[in-house]
Amino acid sequence: MSIDVHQHLWTPAFIDALRARTSPPYLDGWTLILDGEPPYEVNPADHERRDTTGLELALVSLSSPLGIEFLPPEDAWPLIDAYHDGALALGEPFGAWAATCHSELDPGRLAKDLDRGFAGLQIPATAVPDDRLLEVLTARDLPLFVHPGPAAPAPGTPPWWPALVPYVQQMHAAWHHFHAVVRPRHPRLRVCFALLAGLAPLHSERLIARGGGGRGQVDRDFFVETSSYGPRAIDAIVRELGIDVVVNGSDAPYATAPDPGLGAAAGHAVRVVNPRRLLNRKETRT
Repeated sequence: MSIDVHQHLWTPAFIDALRARTSPPYLDGWTLILDGEPPYEVNPADHERRDTTGLELALVSLSSPLGIEFLPPEDAWPLIDAYHDGALALGEPFGAWAATCHSELDPGRLAKDLDRGFAGLQIPATAVPDDRLLEVLTARDLPLFVHPGPAAPAPGTPPWWPALVPYVQQMHAAWHHFHAVVRPRHPRLRVCFALLAGLAPLHSERLIARGGGGRGQVDRDFFVETSSYGPRAIDAIVRELGIDVVVNGSDAPYATAPDPGLGAAAGHAVRVVNPRRLLNRKETRT
């Protein structure tokens, strides 16, 4: 059994909420309309309940690149509430990351949402991590998941451009901001960065050269998840950070969880031991 900390699954309640809108983001049938981007044809099969054989837990999250968290509160909350209700109704082995509105913060509402049984909070990498939200998390000993947010349109670029350029840049910025600014204020916060933090940890030599600290300064509560990468990138991250902070994530339905390629013990750490520590789940024999 293993844990996947990064999946996306649009439930009927969330799909209906997107279709009820007439301004971006919204769904016209299965055509997704976003600001500044060409229409995208969603594959309905991507959002049917999928096979979770072999998974102890699969955590779904809101699709932050849609930009929902940055909408005005009167637009954001109906979509977030629909996502929350649908995600919580999925049943085992699914769990979910909570989402919140960033255009007008409501820590009290976040607290009530987390207390419904969410694993923690996801925020877009483009959001400023507000202390009030992080205090709600640490008071409950719950983690934060940092996921790429909306990508600014880049005319003339190929379809893979957002995943390879803006998303990676966002994760670089988030990784360094959390180390330099957030960690001193929140020493007990556990954070997981999607897509291996865009490989930002591999730039430690440049960081040292620019006066940003020394090697070997690994924060054991700053985790990186593996989605969209494979054995070469995972091996490089493990050499830099160690195995104890690497966690399994697939980004399903858009990708599958990679095999770390580092042997059985490392695979067990990435898929089971480390995700449990991130989520503060009790150790059980597998």
